[in-house]
Amino acid sequence: MHNKNIPYVCPYTGEDLVLEKNKYISTSKRTFKIKNYIPRFCEEDNYAESFGLQWNMFNRTQLDSFCCIKLSHNRFWSQAGWDPKSLDNLNILEVGSGAGRFTEAFLESTKCDLYSVDYSSAVEANFKNNYKFKSRLHLCQASIYEMPFKDNSFDKCFCFGVLQHTPSFEKSIQSLVSKVKVKGEIVVDFYPINGFYTKIHAKYFLRPLTKRLSKKTLLFMIEKSIPLSLLIFEILKKFKLGFLIRFLPITDVRAFPKSLNKKQKIEWAIMDTFDCFSPEHDNPQKLCDVIKMFKKYGCEIIFGGLVKFNGGSSVVVRAKKI
Repeated sequence: MHNKNIPYVCPYTGEDLVLEKNKYISTSKRTFKIKNYIPRFCEEDNYAESFGLQWNMFNRTQLDSFCCIKLSHNRFWSQAGWDPKSLDNLNILEVGSGAGRFTEAFLESTKCDLYSVDYSSAVEANFKNNYKFKSRLHLCQASIYEMPFKDNSFDKCFCFGVLQHTPSFEKSIQSLVSKVKVKGEIVVDFYPINGFYTKIHAKYFLRPLTKRLSKKTLLFMIEKSIPLSLLIFEILKKFKLGFLIRFLPITDVRAFPKSLNKKQKIEWAIMDTFDCFSPEHDNPQKLCDVIKMFKKYGCEIIFGGLVKFNGGSSVVVRAKKI
C-alpha cells in the first residue's frame, strides 16, 4: 500500500491549509497563491534570482533525456546510495530541484511520489521538463528554511548542488533534518574546502563584483568571453600549465562529459560559469564540519566522503535521523 500524500501546511505556523480556487488559505487567513499550477510559499523575488534566470534559460541543458547521456542518473544514484526498488512505498523530499535534472533521474527510476522544493522560479522549468510525471511530482516554490510540510514527514530527503548557495549552511542542515522521520535518511553534497588554495580561484576573486552586476549583464559578459576563455583554457592544457586554469574566469570544462559536441560544450560552459559568478552565496565547507552539523541535529553518519561516478565525483554526506 502506498503512503498517503503529504499535505501542504503553512510554512510559518504549521497550520493546515484549505485549497480555494488558485490559492491555499491557512486558518489564520494567510494566503499562498498557485501560479502556473505551482504553489508559491515564498516571495518570488529573493536571493535565488540568479538560479531562476539560469535554469529557465538553460532549462534542458543538463537533462539526461535532452543530452542523451546518463550523467544526472549516474550522479544521483551514486550519491544517494539507495536501491531504487526499495523506495516504491516511500515519500521522498527533494530540496533545491532547479530545472529538474535529478527530479527526472529519480522519477524515471522509481514508482514513488517525490515532493520537490525550490526557492527560485526554476520551478517553472522543472514543471515543464517533468510534466509527464505530474501524478507523482508534487512541486512547490519555497525556502529551505520555511518548507510547507510538517516536521517528521518524509522517509528520505536529498539536497544536491544547493547547500553552498544558502545563507546559512548549518541552518539548512537543521531544516532538512527536521522534515525527515526518525530513522529517515538525508543525503547532501556540497563544495568542499580542500585547503587554503580552494579560495585562490578566479571565482572567489571576482564574485564580490560579479554577484552585484545585473544578472542579464553578467550573462551577456560571460557569453561574449567564453570563446576566448575556452581557447586560453586549451592552450594552458596543451603546454601542461593546468594549474593556471583556476585563474581563468570560466568553469573547469575538464569535468564536462566527453560526449558533448562543440555547441553543447559552449552552452554548458556559459551555464556553469554563470553558476560560479552569479549566486548571492557561495560557502564551501570542510567535510568534518558538515558531519558535526548532522550529529548536532540528531543524526548518525552513514557515509561521509568522496563519491565517484561515471562522469565525475562529489563530496557527499549520508545521515540517518535518530
